[in-house]
Amino acid sequence: MNLLHPFQKYSALTICLLAVAISGCAQKNILPQATVKPSITTSPADYRYLVGPYDTLSVFVWGNAEISGTFEVRPDGMISTSLVEDIQVSGKTPTQIARDIEKALSVYIREPIVTVSVTEFNGPFSEQVRVIGEAADPRALPYTENLTLLDVMIQVNGLTDFAAGNSAVLSRIESGQYKEYQLRIEDLVQEGDVTANVDVLPGDIITIPEAWF
Repeated sequence: MNLLHPFQKYSALTICLLAVAISGCAQKNILPQATVKPSITTSPADYRYLVGPYDTLSVFVWGNAEISGTFEVRPDGMISTSLVEDIQVSGKTPTQIARDIEKALSVYIREPIVTVSVTEFNGPFSEQVRVIGEAADPRALPYTENLTLLDVMIQVNGLTDFAAGNSAVLSRIESGQYKEYQLRIEDLVQEGDVTANVDVLPGDIITIPEAWF
C-alpha cells in the first residue's frame, strides 16, 4: 500500500491550493458579445468624433471663399485660418469648431456661417485604440463608430505565429480606473467564433501576449 509521508500530503495540498489561487487571481472580466444596438451608457452609440492632432479640416465660410480652405491640425491641437490665428480644435467636434470659428470671424464678418468637415482622420490620442504585442501590425488606430474587435484585428493584419490570442487583454478606463477584460482573439479570427467579437470603445488598449511553448 502506497502511503504519503505527512509532509508530502501537506505539500501536495498546498500546491493544489496555490494553483487554484493563482488561477483565480489571473482570471479577467469577460466582455459581452458585440452588439448591434448597444443598451449600456458607455457605448459606441454615444460616441461623437473628436478632432485630434494631424487631422485635416476643411473649413468653408459661406460667401467668403477667399478665407475658406483646408487646414492640418498642428501637434499643439490648433489651426490657423486666414483671419484667425491659433484656434484650439483638438478634443472638439467639427460642429463645435465651426461655432468657435464663427465667433472669432464675427469681428471681421457680419453673421458668418461656417461649415467644418474632417477629410483626414487621426483623432486625439486619448480616443485612439492601441494594439500592442503579438499583432502582425501593432499600432494605434483612430476610433470609428461601431468599431469591434474583429474590425481592429483586420486593420492590424491579425496575429503573429507566436501570439497567444486567447490570453489577450483589453484595458479600459471606467469611472477613472483601468479595468481589464479577457479576449478570445484566436477563437474569433482563426475559428470564426463570432461570440468572441466584442465592442471596442475609444481609448481601449489591447495587449496580445506571446505564447509559451
